[in-house]
Amino acid sequence: MTPRILYVTPHPPDTATGASEIRSRSIARALASFGHVECVVVSDPGDATSMAAEGPAPVHVCDSVHVSRRPNSTLGRKLRWLAEPRFEYPHGCGVSRPDMQRIVRTARSFDLIWFFKLRTANMFPCWSWERSVVDIDDVPSAYEHSLLKAAAGTVERLSSKLRAASWQRRERLLGERFTVLAVCSESDRRYLQLLGIDTPLHVIPNGFDAPATMPTRRPAAPARLGFIGVCDYEPNRLGLEWFARECWPRIRHAVPEARLRLAGRGSEEALQPPTPGIEGLGWLRDVNEEMATWSGTIVPIQVGAGTRGKIAHAFSAKCPVVSTSLGAYGYDVHDGKELLLADSSERFADACVRLLRERSFGDDIAERAWQQFVAAWTWDAIQPRILAAAEDCLRLCNRQNILNESDCGAA
Repeated sequence: MTPRILYVTPHPPDTATGASEIRSRSIARALASFGHVECVVVSDPGDATSMAAEGPAPVHVCDSVHVSRRPNSTLGRKLRWLAEPRFEYPHGCGVSRPDMQRIVRTARSFDLIWFFKLRTANMFPCWSWERSVVDIDDVPSAYEHSLLKAAAGTVERLSSKLRAASWQRRERLLGERFTVLAVCSESDRRYLQLLGIDTPLHVIPNGFDAPATMPTRRPAAPARLGFIGVCDYEPNRLGLEWFARECWPRIRHAVPEARLRLAGRGSEEALQPPTPGIEGLGWLRDVNEEMATWSGTIVPIQVGAGTRGKIAHAFSAKCPVVSTSLGAYGYDVHDGKELLLADSSERFADACVRLLRERSFGDDIAERAWQQFVAAWTWDAIQPRILAAAEDCLRLCNRQNILNESDCGAA
């Protein structure tokens, strides 16, 4: 019997222009190969919106709900947010109770409900969901820990420490709320297990579609580096500002003709005032054509959680990568083999200069990254992991139903 799956996501399924949207669409497509999928779109203003449709949707949208701001504006609510893990609307926004009740009623006619992002599930003032999978994507407390490491002052550090502790209290209770959990990396699975979570945890990596033809690089002259991403997303914005301030002057001193090209929504005004040698291209429909001209792509991420889809994207285009350790978090890669890793501004700049000057070296690491990508990070390679999480949820729910029926018989 074909399972009926309700897929709840902040992204319309006919769009896939950013890493989060690509993941959402790819998971929906995989689930549609397994069962009959209907989609609920949660219009979350905190998520990036698409620039354009990306072809036919893999699933049908049966409903949509609007997210409104619900700020914790009083001291009492702020203290409750910190102390009470079951406090509603933990992100300061969410859907109305009537909308929540409608979706709950809809979910009763499905065999499985799949939430794309923990944030999406947290938009509903409903504590637990039967027959559910949540693709956590970014672990909130891990994000706060990254802010703690980057914090400049005592107040910032204390705030991040308190917020991380509060999110961890919520995360320890995830097993009460969902049947099965999914994360982006083995590192995130170990992190949640250390919090004491014994609910089934599946790893669904971030990936990218394999190109229809073998990618070919055509590095431009003057030599270019590139960045791809939604530039008003805070981790991207902060990373670019750090790179422009700390790394770019060193690179231009070594290679005066070097250029940096930014591709993605908001890139036209990502750096203000404008920085010499750095050009924002905006959103590009065929960004791979642009990436083919780069000597390397940068992932200068300083804060964040989960894994970066831009890593898999660059690997899929055979574009050499320079990344911070956090930028490459969750990928089984090694410095100097599939990419270059650097956390200090001096080392990051030196790695970029090497790619600008040594094309053959860049070709070598890009080829090794491509081999890893084909084996592990195409969405075709990842699909069995998605289906395993869905099957695990259905199996656990069926077993629970049998136990409940047995208990009723015994009574």
